[in-house]
Amino acid sequence: MTTMSEHQSTVAPAGVSEPDGGTSGASLEKVRDLLFGVQMRDYDRKFSRLEERLTQETSDLREEVKKRLATIDQFIRKEVESLSDRLQAEQQERSRSSQDLSRELKETTQTFEKKTTQLDELIARTQRELRQQLHDQHQELGDDIRQRAEEVLGKLARESRELRSDKADRSALASLFTELAMRLNGEFRIPAPEEAGRG
Repeated sequence: MTTMSEHQSTVAPAGVSEPDGGTSGASLEKVRDLLFGVQMRDYDRKFSRLEERLTQETSDLREEVKKRLATIDQFIRKEVESLSDRLQAEQQERSRSSQDLSRELKETTQTFEKKTTQLDELIARTQRELRQQLHDQHQELGDDIRQRAEEVLGKLARESRELRSDKADRSALASLFTELAMRLNGEFRIPAPEEAGRG
């Protein structure tokens, strides 16, 4: 590769005067074009291809990113919809469970109240029956006591009469024995009518 000074010496042979400023500028451009034109055009082609390649890769990358973002967005949408459906299903299930529990609690409360009412009625009926039984037993016991008292009193009266009768018979028997003993001893004498009248 020739240098700038070598090219200038070749372009400007000896004995030729240097052109003026305007002409030298144009010549300098020509020299540059001669020296670096091919290389610059090669660089321009390479830069153009590189720019095209970079533009294409950027476009492809942009498209790939868009596709991936669309896929991610679609996946996220599906996941959100799935989670929303699951959440709604769980909420409905919990609502049904809550309704079932509330219904069961209501039924249990009604059953408890019904059984409590039945128990109160049973207790009241049992108390009435017990009071009636106690009243009946009390009356039966009173009647029995009165009957037994009357029987005992009647028996006592009969025994008292029998004792009084037995006592009278014993007194007469004692008088008879006394008189007999006195007759046997000769001590018995019949009182005179005058003595009997005084006596």
